Amino acid sequence: MGGRSRWSRARTAPPPKGARRLRDASRPRGDANHRSGRSHGTGRNGAESRGNGRQRSPGAHRLSPSLSVRTFATQVFLLQALIMLVLVAAAATALVVQGRYDGERNAKNRSLATAEAFAHAPGTALALRSPYPTSQLQGPAERARQGSGVDFISVLDKRGVRLSDTDPSLIGTRAQGVERAASGEAFTETFHGEPSDAVRAVVPVTDASRRVVGMVSAGIQVETLGHLLNQQVPVMVGASVVALALATGGTALVGRRLRRQTHGLGPAEMTRMYEHHDAVLHAVREGVLIIGADGRVLLANDEARRLLDLPDDADQREVGDLGLGAGLTRILASGEAASDQVIPVGDRLLAVNTRPTAPYGGVQGMVATFRDTTELSALSGQAEVARGRLTLLYEAGVRIGTTLDMRRTAEELADVAVPRMADFVTVELLDSVLRGEEPTGTVKQMRRTALSESQTGHPLQPVGDLIRFVAADTPMVAALHGGKAVLVPNLQHAEDWRAHDPQGARRALDYGIHSLITVPLRARGVVLGMVNFWRGEGSAPFEEEDAAVAEELVARAAVAIDNARRYSREHAMAVTLQRSLLPRDLPEQDALEVAWRYLPAQSGVGGDWFDVIPLPGFRVALVVGDIVGHGMHAAVTMGRLRTAVLNFSSLDLAPDELLGHLDEMVARLDTQAEAAEGAPAPLTGATCLYAIYDPVGGRCTLSRAGHLAPAVVDPLGRVTFPEIPVSPPLGVGGFPFESGELELAEGSRLVLFTDGLIEDRGRDIDEGLAILREAVARPDGTPEETCRTLMETMLPTHPSDDVALLVARTRLLGPSHVASWDVPFDVTEVSRVRAEVGRRLQEWGLEEESFSTELILSELLTNAIRYGAPPVGVRLLLGRTLVCEVSDGSNTSPRLRRAATTDEGGRGLFLVSQFAQRWGTRYAAHGKVIWAEQSLGGSALPDAALLMDEMAW
Repeated sequence: MGGRSRWSRARTAPPPKGARRLRDASRPRGDANHRSGRSHGTGRNGAESRGNGRQRSPGAHRLSPSLSVRTFATQVFLLQALIMLVLVAAAATALVVQGRYDGERNAKNRSLATAEAFAHAPGTALALRSPYPTSQLQGPAERARQGSGVDFISVLDKRGVRLSDTDPSLIGTRAQGVERAASGEAFTETFHGEPSDAVRAVVPVTDASRRVVGMVSAGIQVETLGHLLNQQVPVMVGASVVALALATGGTALVGRRLRRQTHGLGPAEMTRMYEHHDAVLHAVREGVLIIGADGRVLLANDEARRLLDLPDDADQREVGDLGLGAGLTRILASGEAASDQVIPVGDRLLAVNTRPTAPYGGVQGMVATFRDTTELSALSGQAEVARGRLTLLYEAGVRIGTTLDMRRTAEELADVAVPRMADFVTVELLDSVLRGEEPTGTVKQMRRTALSESQTGHPLQPVGDLIRFVAADTPMVAALHGGKAVLVPNLQHAEDWRAHDPQGARRALDYGIHSLITVPLRARGVVLGMVNFWRGEGSAPFEEEDAAVAEELVARAAVAIDNARRYSREHAMAVTLQRSLLPRDLPEQDALEVAWRYLPAQSGVGGDWFDVIPLPGFRVALVVGDIVGHGMHAAVTMGRLRTAVLNFSSLDLAPDELLGHLDEMVARLDTQAEAAEGAPAPLTGATCLYAIYDPVGGRCTLSRAGHLAPAVVDPLGRVTFPEIPVSPPLGVGGFPFESGELELAEGSRLVLFTDGLIEDRGRDIDEGLAILREAVARPDGTPEETCRTLMETMLPTHPSDDVALLVARTRLLGPSHVASWDVPFDVTEVSRVRAEVGRRLQEWGLEEESFSTELILSELLTNAIRYGAPPVGVRLLLGRTLVCEVSDGSNTSPRLRRAATTDEGGRGLFLVSQFAQRWGTRYAAHGKVIWAEQSLGGSALPDAALLMDEMAW
């Protein structure tokens, strides 16, 4: 054929020796003598050394056509020159653009620095607030402009009116586009408008309280930037011209060298090239078939002959005479292009590609290539199945265990496997596991927890049913005993499976379910449940590889379910502990109408808590706190702090003193925790708000340690967040605690809360406070309604932090229920005050309490005058109980003791303790108050015999 005949002529008629050497010398590469650096060197030197004119004339004849535009060397030269021209033009353009960008950026930076320096100057704010700001600002602004190199500096008031400007004619006019600076934001921009286009910076001027009192604008005109850029353009253009000239010259030299090196190929080079091509053509593992325009075979390599089983005389025969089959013959004879068409040829599957030769410079014909894809197809099918299984396992790792909910995890397992692996998947879990308990050792029944289906109307038991394991030889029981998956490829022949539930098995078979894989759901060596994979009509039976995939799926789900079970148990324990530490019922009191809410976080129990503590004198203490962290430790710590607050409040301390004692306790606990090995995280950072409300006068005293201030809603529905002094969180130490006072009208609502109510991942504290303000702004809302509204409005479905909320509506103790007397510092005044108290008790209808009250008053008042200091006062408070208070200016606290039989006194406080329900002492800013509380409604008197025995002397 044609290819072999050329190869034969090349082999039988070698070129002359002299011509071969001449062409070898003209080659740039490939000649051994040229690489070794022998004396004849290049073709030109070799030709000149021989001095043979006939040998030089062919070179001279080829040199002239090489200068034509059609030659490859000239085309390469022109292409390189064009590329260099484009690169130089692009570089010049980039330099111009970069220069303009750098100019604008430097102008913005200079303008911003100048504006900020002038705005923050000590006298700028004062000058803006003076009666004549223009006269005070014009001179300094001009000096600052000259020193900074900007084109203009304007000083504006907060409405944007120019008070000072480089152009005096603009003073009094309004500047455009400065609203952002008026709101407190400094900015730079390229301004287009009146009086001129400029790059400017506008900076707000603020006073000592951070309020905007004016603005400073500084900038450089765009015309100035253009002038600077025009000065740089000639330099850029000159550099570009020089670069282009150098690049063109270099390209010309390279092109000249290339023209010398590409005169043409000699016979030896052609022979070598053909030998290489021929070797490659017959050595490749891809069949190649070249067909002429007349449909005859021109060339077939060895692989094509093997794949197509061509006869030895296939050359020059028509394609239709080779017996290749109808499909392949049609493709080869059509002359149309084809890409990877799989055609069966004998027992092989060949991927066929055809392309016409004419568009690629050859004569009219066709080139066809063939690849054997028989084994590849089989491997591809196996790889596809394996890839599908790996993809299933990957998706299972992503989709299973997204929550710490056991039922949801079981549903995710079933949803992942259907329909890609099975038609039906059922998941059963032990009841103890669903309750969060440790799995029991005996597995006799499970609860169906999840069911996923690809078809409806199936006979499988629904979710919620109990699945009992009665028969001992079923696949499920075998899987539980063996601890691994059990495969039943054909349920028609599985008698042991039918023995468990014959009627249910018959319904399943009639429905079309025919194959089963049952896998025990195990974690840490303990059975948690069972997973069953079913295939129905239209699906292939399960194989061993499917059982391995099922085991992997179930193993991943088992870890997630066990984690969810353990989390559920710990969460339930922590919630139970925390709820047991929080107040279950609010105590009875008359000062406040109180409602509360507590909601633990979805992800874990926190340390938020609240409390309502009645104090003497009908006062009430309100407490809200937050412990850092979550979990059991936070709940236990919350209980310790709540107990400490209850104990400290029994001492009737002021809010700031109580928080001081609590801070010392937290610091002491942290010190002990640091010394202990493996101790939990420190408590430093816990917050607390402690408030005492006195219904006599409606005064509320508050102190807070790092906690949010409460919201106060007055009777008209107006909401405020009072400025109460804030101290560092508990445990920080080194800072005194301060307190603030509020005067609350009757019917006001006090809203105390933790940060979990207003702060969330999707909003910050300011946004939460704004929403809270809007939610509680109702004049007639009760505390219960306020709590319900806040919980519905503020909280998402699954809060990320726990929430404690306490809403209290104030009440006042009316003047008719309060009686007070200033007592002179004279013991003879005791009888007079006692008589006045008796008359007031008769007015209140408390004749039955007169005797005990007068006795208590006599003892307390006599002690205050004898052992205290002036001033002395008496106050009676009537509510659900009767409170008698005696105050004096001394800080000495009386104490109850048992007097000896020889003592003449010391029994007064004993009598007070017998007649009063409760009594005690609290300290005020100046002096102390001794109080005694009596129950109303005919309380039982103390034992007379005991009193006489105690008082006998």
